[in-house]
Amino acid sequence: MAQLIHILLPSFLRRVMRAYEIKAIIRDSGAELSRIGRSRNWRLSANRDQLTTLIHSLEQTEEVSWQWVLKKIKESRGQLTEKELVNLVSRNPGISVKELVVLANCTIAEARSAIDIYEWQDD
Repeated sequence: MAQLIHILLPSFLRRVMRAYEIKAIIRDSGAELSRIGRSRNWRLSANRDQLTTLIHSLEQTEEVSWQWVLKKIKESRGQLTEKELVNLVSRNPGISVKELVVLANCTIAEARSAIDIYEWQDD
């Protein structure tokens, strides 16, 4: 099972507009958003694939107040390994190098390498 990454979101409901919509997007990605005790702090728990999906979904929206959540998620996700990049390509076989660079936040060389590995592997 993939390791969960926990991201602390202080004062989540006070900082975002349209909270129900962002909660629905988080839930649709498979991630879990939970309140920490009775405080105003929230915790987002997800694996790296769910975070990648969530990043892609949040980038499609134009809600300005969600950008700090997007920034925290990108910082916490970190860089994808070569194996994770190849898995991402295998789930999206028609993905271009540019799309992979934007989606995975990797270099052009890493994206080309992952696509080459996917295309040359024996099924």
